[in-house]
Amino acid sequence: MFDKEVYRHRRDMLKKAIGRGVLVFFGNGEAAFNYPANTYRFRQDSSFLYYFGIDRPNLIGIIDIDNDNEFIFGNEVGDDELIWEGRKENLHDCVKKSGLCCLKPFDKAYDFFRRILKDKRKLMFLPQYRFRNKVLIEKFLGINSVFVNNYASIDFIKAVAGQRLKKSTEEIEQIQRAINISEGMYDIAFENINEGIYERQLLAKFEAYAIENGVWLAFPTILTKRGDILHNTRHDGVLRKGDLVVMDSGVETELHYASDITRTIPVGSMSQIQKDIYDIVDVAQKKAISKAKEGVRFLDVHLESVRVITEGMKNLGFFKGNTDSIVESGAYAIVYPHGVGHPLGLDVHDLEGLGEDYVGYNDKIKRSKKFGLSALRFAKELKEGYVMTIEPGVYFIEALIERWETGKKFFEFINYDALKKMVGFGGVRLEDDVLIKKDKTVVLSASIRRYTHM
Repeated sequence: MFDKEVYRHRRDMLKKAIGRGVLVFFGNGEAAFNYPANTYRFRQDSSFLYYFGIDRPNLIGIIDIDNDNEFIFGNEVGDDELIWEGRKENLHDCVKKSGLCCLKPFDKAYDFFRRILKDKRKLMFLPQYRFRNKVLIEKFLGINSVFVNNYASIDFIKAVAGQRLKKSTEEIEQIQRAINISEGMYDIAFENINEGIYERQLLAKFEAYAIENGVWLAFPTILTKRGDILHNTRHDGVLRKGDLVVMDSGVETELHYASDITRTIPVGSMSQIQKDIYDIVDVAQKKAISKAKEGVRFLDVHLESVRVITEGMKNLGFFKGNTDSIVESGAYAIVYPHGVGHPLGLDVHDLEGLGEDYVGYNDKIKRSKKFGLSALRFAKELKEGYVMTIEPGVYFIEALIERWETGKKFFEFINYDALKKMVGFGGVRLEDDVLIKKDKTVVLSASIRRYTHM
Protein backbone atom coordinates (compact mmCIF):
# COMPACT_ATOMS: atom_id res chain seq x y z
CA MET A 1 0.00 0.00 0.00
CA PHE A 2 0.96 3.63 -0.40
CA ASP A 3 1.10 5.83 2.69
CA LYS A 4 -2.34 6.33 4.24
CA GLU A 5 -2.22 10.05 3.45
CA VAL A 6 -2.30 9.17 -0.27
CA TYR A 7 -5.64 7.40 0.16
CA ARG A 8 -7.02 10.12 2.44
CA HIS A 9 -6.11 12.78 -0.11
CA ARG A 10 -7.73 10.82 -2.95
CA ARG A 11 -10.95 10.40 -0.96
CA ASP A 12 -10.96 14.08 0.03
CA MET A 13 -10.61 15.10 -3.62
CA LEU A 14 -13.45 12.79 -4.58
CA LYS A 15 -15.72 14.19 -1.86
CA LYS A 16 -15.08 17.72 -3.09
CA ALA A 17 -15.86 16.70 -6.66
CA ILE A 18 -19.15 14.96 -5.79
CA GLY A 19 -20.35 17.30 -3.03
CA ARG A 20 -22.92 15.20 -1.22
CA GLY A 21 -24.35 11.73 -0.78
CA VAL A 22 -22.98 8.26 -0.05
CA LEU A 23 -20.38 6.70 -2.36
CA VAL A 24 -20.20 2.90 -2.44
CA PHE A 25 -17.23 0.88 -3.70
CA PHE A 26 -17.90 -2.82 -4.13
CA GLY A 27 -14.64 -4.72 -3.83
CA ASN A 28 -14.26 -7.99 -5.69
CA GLY A 29 -14.82 -11.44 -4.25
CA GLU A 30 -13.11 -14.67 -5.14
CA ALA A 31 -14.08 -16.04 -8.59
CA ALA A 32 -14.51 -19.81 -8.97
CA PHE A 33 -12.54 -21.56 -11.70
CA ASN A 34 -14.56 -24.79 -11.92
CA TYR A 35 -15.90 -25.26 -8.38
CA PRO A 36 -16.18 -22.86 -5.43
CA ALA A 37 -12.98 -23.79 -3.58
CA ASN A 38 -10.81 -23.70 -6.73
CA THR A 39 -10.53 -20.01 -7.54
CA TYR A 40 -8.74 -17.80 -10.02
CA ARG A 41 -5.95 -15.62 -8.69
CA PHE A 42 -7.68 -12.84 -6.77
CA ARG A 43 -7.70 -9.39 -8.36
CA GLN A 44 -9.18 -6.47 -6.45
CA ASP A 45 -11.31 -3.88 -8.22
CA SER A 46 -9.08 -1.05 -9.42
CA SER A 47 -11.19 1.83 -8.14
CA PHE A 48 -11.41 0.13 -4.76
CA LEU A 49 -7.61 -0.13 -4.78
CA TYR A 50 -7.25 3.51 -5.81
CA TYR A 51 -9.29 4.90 -2.90
CA PHE A 52 -8.68 2.27 -0.19
CA GLY A 53 -5.61 0.23 -1.20
CA ILE A 54 -6.76 -2.95 0.56
CA ASP A 55 -6.07 -6.01 -1.58
CA ARG A 56 -8.46 -8.46 0.09
CA PRO A 57 -11.70 -10.08 -1.12
CA ASN A 58 -15.27 -9.46 0.04
CA LEU A 59 -15.07 -5.83 1.14
CA ILE A 60 -17.31 -2.81 0.61
CA GLY A 61 -15.90 0.69 0.94
CA ILE A 62 -18.15 3.53 2.07
CA ILE A 63 -17.56 7.27 1.76
CA ASP A 64 -20.41 9.09 3.51
CA ILE A 65 -19.85 12.66 2.34
CA ASP A 66 -22.75 14.17 4.30
CA ASN A 67 -21.47 12.83 7.63
CA ASP A 68 -17.75 12.97 6.73
CA ASN A 69 -17.41 9.29 7.53
CA GLU A 70 -15.37 6.61 5.72
CA PHE A 71 -15.25 2.91 6.60
CA ILE A 72 -15.14 -0.67 5.34
CA PHE A 73 -17.60 -3.53 5.60
CA GLY A 74 -15.69 -6.81 5.84
CA ASN A 75 -14.73 -9.71 8.07
CA GLU A 76 -11.48 -10.88 9.58
CA VAL A 77 -10.02 -14.20 8.38
CA GLY A 78 -11.96 -17.19 9.72
CA ASP A 79 -10.63 -20.53 10.96
CA ASP A 80 -11.02 -22.27 7.60
CA GLU A 81 -9.08 -19.53 5.79
CA LEU A 82 -6.42 -19.60 8.50
CA ILE A 83 -5.94 -23.35 8.02
CA TRP A 84 -5.87 -23.40 4.23
CA GLU A 85 -4.34 -20.01 3.41
CA GLY A 86 -2.22 -19.21 6.44
CA ARG A 87 -1.94 -16.17 8.65
CA LYS A 88 -2.74 -12.82 7.02
CA GLU A 89 -2.38 -9.27 8.17
CA ASN A 90 -5.19 -8.27 10.49
CA LEU A 91 -7.91 -6.55 8.46
CA HIS A 92 -8.30 -3.90 11.15
CA ASP A 93 -4.65 -2.99 10.60
CA CYS A 94 -5.22 -2.78 6.83
CA VAL A 95 -8.11 -0.41 7.46
CA LYS A 96 -5.89 1.80 9.63
CA LYS A 97 -3.20 1.83 6.91
CA SER A 98 -5.84 3.15 4.53
CA GLY A 99 -6.56 6.06 6.90
CA LEU A 100 -10.10 4.90 7.67
CA CYS A 101 -11.97 5.20 10.93
CA CYS A 102 -13.21 1.65 11.36
CA LEU A 103 -14.08 -1.82 10.08
CA LYS A 104 -17.69 -3.00 10.36
CA PRO A 105 -18.92 -6.62 10.05
CA PHE A 106 -20.06 -7.47 6.53
CA ASP A 107 -23.45 -8.69 7.76
CA LYS A 108 -24.21 -5.14 8.97
CA ALA A 109 -24.13 -3.82 5.39
CA TYR A 110 -27.75 -4.78 4.67
CA ASP A 111 -29.11 -2.68 7.56
CA PHE A 112 -26.88 0.23 6.55
CA PHE A 113 -28.22 0.30 3.01
CA ARG A 114 -31.82 -0.07 4.14
CA ARG A 115 -31.40 3.02 6.35
CA ILE A 116 -29.94 4.97 3.43
CA LEU A 117 -32.93 4.04 1.28
CA LYS A 118 -35.43 4.74 4.07
CA ASP A 119 -33.95 8.20 4.62
CA LYS A 120 -34.01 8.82 0.82
CA ARG A 121 -30.38 9.83 0.81
CA LYS A 122 -28.41 10.08 -2.41
CA LEU A 123 -26.45 6.87 -2.93
CA MET A 124 -24.02 6.29 -5.80
CA PHE A 125 -22.12 3.31 -7.15
CA LEU A 126 -19.96 2.60 -10.20
CA PRO A 127 -20.72 0.18 -13.07
CA GLN A 128 -20.19 -3.45 -12.10
CA TYR A 129 -18.51 -6.18 -14.18
CA ARG A 130 -18.63 -9.02 -11.63
CA PHE A 131 -21.99 -10.82 -11.30
CA ARG A 132 -21.44 -11.30 -7.55
CA ASN A 133 -21.49 -7.55 -7.01
CA LYS A 134 -24.59 -7.14 -9.14
CA VAL A 135 -26.32 -9.70 -6.93
CA LEU A 136 -25.18 -7.81 -3.81
CA ILE A 137 -26.66 -4.60 -5.19
CA GLU A 138 -29.92 -6.41 -5.88
CA LYS A 139 -29.93 -7.67 -2.30
CA PHE A 140 -29.00 -4.35 -0.69
CA LEU A 141 -30.77 -1.87 -2.96
CA GLY A 142 -33.55 -3.87 -4.60
CA ILE A 143 -32.33 -3.23 -8.16
CA ASN A 144 -32.70 -6.17 -10.54
CA SER A 145 -29.17 -7.52 -11.12
CA VAL A 146 -29.71 -7.51 -14.91
CA PHE A 147 -30.24 -3.74 -14.90
CA VAL A 148 -27.76 -2.68 -12.19
CA ASN A 149 -25.46 -0.75 -14.52
CA ASN A 150 -28.36 1.37 -15.76
CA TYR A 151 -28.39 2.90 -12.27
CA ALA A 152 -24.65 3.59 -11.97
CA SER A 153 -23.94 7.25 -11.27
CA ILE A 154 -22.53 9.17 -14.24
CA ASP A 155 -21.29 11.97 -11.96
CA PHE A 156 -19.47 9.38 -9.87
CA ILE A 157 -17.92 7.81 -12.99
CA LYS A 158 -16.67 11.15 -14.29
CA ALA A 159 -15.24 12.18 -10.93
CA VAL A 160 -13.33 8.92 -10.53
CA ALA A 161 -12.08 9.07 -14.11
CA GLY A 162 -10.92 12.64 -13.64
CA GLN A 163 -8.77 11.60 -10.70
CA ARG A 164 -7.47 8.26 -11.88
CA LEU A 165 -6.44 9.48 -15.34
CA LYS A 166 -3.93 11.94 -13.91
CA LYS A 167 -1.09 9.93 -12.39
CA SER A 168 0.83 11.01 -9.29
CA THR A 169 4.58 10.64 -8.87
CA GLU A 170 4.04 7.45 -6.85
CA GLU A 171 1.86 5.97 -9.58
CA ILE A 172 4.34 6.82 -12.34
CA GLU A 173 7.05 5.08 -10.32
CA GLN A 174 4.88 1.97 -10.12
CA ILE A 175 4.18 2.01 -13.87
CA GLN A 176 7.90 2.49 -14.52
CA ARG A 177 8.67 -0.54 -12.33
CA ALA A 178 6.30 -2.63 -14.43
CA ILE A 179 7.90 -1.31 -17.63
CA ASN A 180 11.38 -2.11 -16.33
CA ILE A 181 10.38 -5.74 -15.80
CA SER A 182 8.83 -5.81 -19.29
CA GLU A 183 12.21 -4.69 -20.59
CA GLY A 184 13.83 -7.82 -19.20
CA MET A 185 11.11 -9.96 -20.72
CA TYR A 186 11.68 -8.51 -24.18
CA ASP A 187 15.43 -8.99 -23.86
CA ILE A 188 14.68 -12.68 -23.36
CA ALA A 189 12.34 -12.69 -26.36
CA PHE A 190 14.93 -11.20 -28.70
CA GLU A 191 17.53 -13.70 -27.50
CA ASN A 192 15.26 -16.74 -27.98
CA ILE A 193 13.27 -16.13 -31.18
CA ASN A 194 14.72 -18.82 -33.38
CA GLU A 195 13.54 -21.01 -36.21
CA GLY A 196 11.94 -24.25 -35.01
CA ILE A 197 10.88 -23.11 -31.55
CA TYR A 198 7.21 -23.36 -30.57
CA GLU A 199 5.45 -20.16 -29.59
CA ARG A 200 4.58 -21.77 -26.26
CA GLN A 201 8.26 -22.50 -25.55
CA LEU A 202 9.12 -18.86 -26.10
CA LEU A 203 6.12 -17.86 -23.99
CA ALA A 204 7.36 -19.99 -21.08
CA LYS A 205 10.76 -18.26 -21.04
CA PHE A 206 9.12 -14.84 -21.53
CA GLU A 207 6.60 -15.09 -18.70
CA ALA A 208 8.97 -16.86 -16.31
CA TYR A 209 10.97 -13.64 -16.05
CA ALA A 210 7.90 -11.79 -14.72
CA ILE A 211 7.20 -14.43 -12.08
CA GLU A 212 10.86 -14.55 -11.05
CA ASN A 213 10.71 -10.79 -10.47
CA GLY A 214 7.67 -10.95 -8.23
CA VAL A 215 5.01 -9.61 -10.56
CA TRP A 216 2.09 -11.07 -12.48
CA LEU A 217 0.67 -10.63 -15.96
CA ALA A 218 -1.61 -7.65 -16.55
CA PHE A 219 -3.45 -9.57 -19.30
CA PRO A 220 -2.97 -12.80 -21.30
CA THR A 221 0.17 -12.46 -23.40
CA ILE A 222 -0.21 -12.19 -27.17
CA LEU A 223 2.76 -13.99 -28.71
CA THR A 224 2.03 -15.14 -32.23
CA LYS A 225 3.15 -15.27 -35.82
CA ARG A 226 -0.53 -14.74 -36.68
CA GLY A 227 -0.43 -11.03 -36.02
CA ASP A 228 -3.49 -10.62 -38.24
CA ILE A 229 -5.53 -12.02 -35.31
CA LEU A 230 -5.29 -8.95 -33.11
CA HIS A 231 -5.87 -10.61 -29.74
CA ASN A 232 -4.60 -14.07 -30.60
CA THR A 233 -3.75 -15.92 -27.37
CA ARG A 234 -3.07 -19.31 -28.98
CA HIS A 235 0.56 -20.34 -28.76
CA ASP A 236 0.66 -23.55 -30.80
CA GLY A 237 2.58 -22.28 -33.83
CA VAL A 238 6.11 -23.26 -34.77
CA LEU A 239 8.34 -20.34 -35.75
CA ARG A 240 9.76 -20.54 -39.27
CA LYS A 241 12.30 -18.38 -41.04
CA GLY A 242 10.57 -15.31 -42.43
CA ASP A 243 7.76 -15.21 -39.81
CA LEU A 244 6.94 -11.97 -38.02
CA VAL A 245 6.22 -12.51 -34.32
CA VAL A 246 3.92 -9.99 -32.67
CA MET A 247 4.41 -9.87 -28.90
CA ASP A 248 1.94 -7.76 -26.91
CA SER A 249 2.32 -8.13 -23.16
CA GLY A 250 2.23 -6.38 -19.82
CA VAL A 251 2.82 -7.03 -16.15
CA GLU A 252 1.36 -5.47 -13.06
CA THR A 253 3.27 -4.59 -9.91
CA GLU A 254 2.45 -5.63 -6.37
CA LEU A 255 0.22 -2.54 -6.19
CA HIS A 256 -1.33 -3.53 -9.56
CA TYR A 257 -0.02 -0.80 -11.84
CA ALA A 258 0.50 -2.10 -15.37
CA SER A 259 2.82 -1.95 -18.34
CA ASP A 260 1.68 -2.62 -21.92
CA ILE A 261 4.34 -3.11 -24.61
CA THR A 262 4.29 -4.53 -28.14
CA ARG A 263 7.18 -5.46 -30.33
CA THR A 264 7.24 -7.16 -33.75
CA ILE A 265 10.29 -9.36 -34.23
CA PRO A 266 11.29 -11.35 -37.32
CA VAL A 267 12.52 -14.92 -37.30
CA GLY A 268 15.80 -14.31 -39.07
CA SER A 269 15.91 -11.19 -41.23
CA MET A 270 13.05 -9.26 -42.80
CA SER A 271 12.10 -9.38 -46.47
CA GLN A 272 11.85 -6.07 -48.33
CA ILE A 273 8.06 -5.87 -48.04
CA GLN A 274 8.30 -6.69 -44.31
CA LYS A 275 10.83 -3.90 -43.89
CA ASP A 276 8.61 -1.48 -45.83
CA ILE A 277 5.53 -2.17 -43.71
CA TYR A 278 7.50 -2.24 -40.46
CA ASP A 279 8.95 1.16 -41.32
CA ILE A 280 5.49 2.58 -42.03
CA VAL A 281 4.29 1.51 -38.58
CA ASP A 282 7.50 2.73 -36.97
CA VAL A 283 7.12 6.21 -38.50
CA ALA A 284 3.41 6.29 -37.62
CA GLN A 285 4.24 5.57 -34.00
CA LYS A 286 6.98 8.18 -33.82
CA LYS A 287 4.75 10.83 -35.43
CA ALA A 288 1.92 10.01 -33.03
CA ILE A 289 4.23 10.22 -30.01
CA SER A 290 5.54 13.60 -31.19
CA LYS A 291 2.00 14.93 -31.47
CA ALA A 292 0.84 13.71 -28.06
CA LYS A 293 1.07 16.69 -25.69
CA GLU A 294 -1.13 18.44 -23.14
CA GLY A 295 -4.10 20.11 -24.84
CA VAL A 296 -3.96 17.93 -27.97
CA ARG A 297 -6.95 15.70 -28.62
CA PHE A 298 -6.02 12.03 -28.61
CA LEU A 299 -8.32 11.76 -31.61
CA ASP A 300 -5.82 13.92 -33.50
CA VAL A 301 -2.94 11.74 -32.31
CA HIS A 302 -4.82 8.76 -33.74
CA LEU A 303 -5.53 10.52 -37.04
CA GLU A 304 -1.85 11.44 -37.35
CA SER A 305 -0.99 7.74 -37.26
CA VAL A 306 -3.82 6.99 -39.70
CA ARG A 307 -2.50 9.46 -42.26
CA VAL A 308 1.04 8.10 -42.07
CA ILE A 309 -0.16 4.52 -42.51
CA THR A 310 -2.58 5.45 -45.29
CA GLU A 311 0.05 7.39 -47.25
CA GLY A 312 2.65 4.68 -46.76
CA MET A 313 0.32 1.89 -47.82
CA LYS A 314 -0.78 3.95 -50.83
CA ASN A 315 2.85 4.32 -51.88
CA LEU A 316 3.15 0.52 -51.76
CA GLY A 317 0.11 0.13 -54.00
CA PHE A 318 -2.49 -1.06 -51.48
CA PHE A 319 -4.56 2.15 -51.63
CA LYS A 320 -5.30 4.55 -54.45
CA GLY A 321 -6.72 8.05 -54.69
CA ASN A 322 -6.46 11.06 -52.43
CA THR A 323 -5.05 10.31 -48.96
CA ASP A 324 -7.46 12.65 -47.15
CA SER A 325 -10.39 11.04 -48.95
CA ILE A 326 -9.22 7.55 -47.95
CA VAL A 327 -8.94 8.67 -44.33
CA GLU A 328 -12.32 10.43 -44.36
CA SER A 329 -14.06 7.41 -45.89
CA GLY A 330 -12.64 4.98 -43.34
CA ALA A 331 -11.23 2.70 -46.06
CA TYR A 332 -7.85 2.66 -44.29
CA ALA A 333 -9.38 0.52 -41.52
CA ILE A 334 -9.06 -2.59 -43.67
CA VAL A 335 -5.39 -2.63 -42.58
CA TYR A 336 -5.57 -0.50 -39.39
CA PRO A 337 -8.85 -1.37 -37.65
CA HIS A 338 -8.11 -0.23 -34.08
CA GLY A 339 -7.32 2.92 -32.13
CA VAL A 340 -3.81 4.27 -31.62
CA GLY A 341 -3.83 3.68 -27.88
CA HIS A 342 -5.50 3.99 -24.50
CA PRO A 343 -4.90 5.18 -20.93
CA LEU A 344 -2.70 2.98 -18.74
CA GLY A 345 -2.66 2.63 -14.97
CA LEU A 346 -4.29 0.30 -12.46
CA ASP A 347 -6.06 -1.27 -15.43
CA VAL A 348 -4.13 -2.03 -18.58
CA HIS A 349 -7.03 -0.40 -20.42
CA ASP A 350 -7.34 2.10 -17.61
CA LEU A 351 -10.90 2.77 -16.41
CA GLU A 352 -12.46 0.81 -19.29
CA GLY A 353 -14.84 -0.85 -16.86
CA LEU A 354 -16.42 2.54 -16.09
CA GLY A 355 -17.41 3.04 -19.73
CA GLU A 356 -15.17 4.39 -22.47
CA ASP A 357 -17.77 6.90 -23.63
CA TYR A 358 -17.58 8.59 -20.19
CA VAL A 359 -13.83 8.19 -19.69
CA GLY A 360 -12.48 8.86 -23.17
CA TYR A 361 -15.15 11.10 -24.68
CA ASN A 362 -17.16 14.15 -23.60
CA ASP A 363 -19.76 16.62 -24.80
CA LYS A 364 -17.31 18.10 -27.31
CA ILE A 365 -16.06 14.81 -28.78
CA LYS A 366 -18.54 12.05 -29.46
CA ARG A 367 -17.55 8.53 -30.48
CA SER A 368 -17.54 7.88 -34.22
CA LYS A 369 -19.70 5.10 -35.64
CA LYS A 370 -17.26 4.38 -38.47
CA PHE A 371 -15.55 0.99 -38.45
CA GLY A 372 -12.01 1.40 -37.18
CA LEU A 373 -12.43 4.89 -35.77
CA SER A 374 -15.18 3.60 -33.48
CA ALA A 375 -12.55 1.37 -31.84
CA LEU A 376 -10.63 4.40 -30.53
CA ARG A 377 -10.96 4.02 -26.76
CA PHE A 378 -10.00 7.58 -25.85
CA ALA A 379 -10.40 10.74 -27.96
CA LYS A 380 -10.55 13.82 -25.73
CA GLU A 381 -7.80 16.30 -24.86
CA LEU A 382 -4.70 15.02 -23.14
CA LYS A 383 -3.61 16.49 -19.81
CA GLU A 384 -0.34 16.54 -17.94
CA GLY A 385 0.05 13.37 -15.90
CA TYR A 386 -1.86 11.08 -18.26
CA VAL A 387 -0.07 7.85 -19.15
CA MET A 388 -1.07 6.55 -22.58
CA THR A 389 -0.08 3.77 -24.92
CA ILE A 390 0.81 4.56 -28.53
CA GLU A 391 0.35 1.43 -30.65
CA PRO A 392 -0.37 1.74 -34.39
CA GLY A 393 -0.36 -1.37 -36.57
CA VAL A 394 -0.88 -2.81 -40.04
CA TYR A 395 -2.55 -6.19 -40.60
CA PHE A 396 -3.68 -8.31 -43.53
CA ILE A 397 -6.86 -9.95 -42.25
CA GLU A 398 -8.08 -12.49 -44.80
CA ALA A 399 -11.70 -12.66 -43.61
CA LEU A 400 -12.05 -8.87 -43.54
CA ILE A 401 -10.51 -8.49 -47.02
CA GLU A 402 -12.91 -11.12 -48.39
CA ARG A 403 -15.94 -9.55 -46.70
CA TRP A 404 -15.20 -6.03 -47.86
CA GLU A 405 -14.43 -7.12 -51.42
CA THR A 406 -17.62 -9.20 -51.60
CA GLY A 407 -19.56 -6.20 -50.30
CA LYS A 408 -17.87 -3.95 -52.89
CA LYS A 409 -16.67 -1.57 -50.20
CA PHE A 410 -14.37 1.30 -51.13
CA PHE A 411 -13.41 -0.05 -54.55
CA GLU A 412 -12.38 3.48 -55.47
CA PHE A 413 -9.72 3.45 -52.72
CA ILE A 414 -8.65 -0.16 -52.07
CA ASN A 415 -6.51 -2.37 -54.32
CA TYR A 416 -7.97 -5.73 -53.32
CA ASP A 417 -5.69 -7.72 -55.65
CA ALA A 418 -2.64 -6.33 -53.86
CA LEU A 419 -4.12 -7.00 -50.42
CA LYS A 420 -5.04 -10.60 -51.26
CA LYS A 421 -1.44 -11.32 -52.22
CA MET A 422 -0.44 -10.37 -48.66
CA VAL A 423 -2.67 -12.91 -46.92
CA GLY A 424 -0.40 -14.94 -44.64
CA PHE A 425 1.87 -11.96 -43.90
CA GLY A 426 0.34 -11.53 -40.44
CA GLY A 427 0.77 -8.08 -39.00
CA VAL A 428 3.04 -5.46 -37.48
CA ARG A 429 2.31 -3.55 -34.27
CA LEU A 430 4.60 -1.38 -32.15
CA GLU A 431 3.54 -0.11 -28.73
CA ASP A 432 5.14 2.07 -26.07
CA ASP A 433 3.94 3.72 -22.87
CA VAL A 434 4.19 7.51 -22.70
CA LEU A 435 3.76 10.16 -20.01
CA ILE A 436 2.08 13.38 -21.10
CA LYS A 437 3.80 16.59 -20.06
CA LYS A 438 2.84 20.22 -20.73
CA ASP A 439 5.27 20.68 -23.59
CA LYS A 440 6.52 17.20 -24.42
CA THR A 441 5.95 13.49 -24.21
CA VAL A 442 8.20 11.20 -22.17
CA VAL A 443 8.49 7.66 -23.54
CA LEU A 444 8.65 5.62 -20.34
CA SER A 445 9.48 2.47 -22.28
CA ALA A 446 12.15 4.00 -24.54
CA SER A 447 14.86 1.64 -23.29
CA ILE A 448 12.95 -1.51 -24.28
CA ARG A 449 14.67 -3.16 -27.20
CA ARG A 450 13.05 -2.95 -30.65
CA TYR A 451 13.99 -4.50 -33.95
CA THR A 452 16.06 -2.40 -36.33
CA HIS A 453 17.15 -3.43 -39.80
CA MET A 454 19.97 -2.22 -42.01
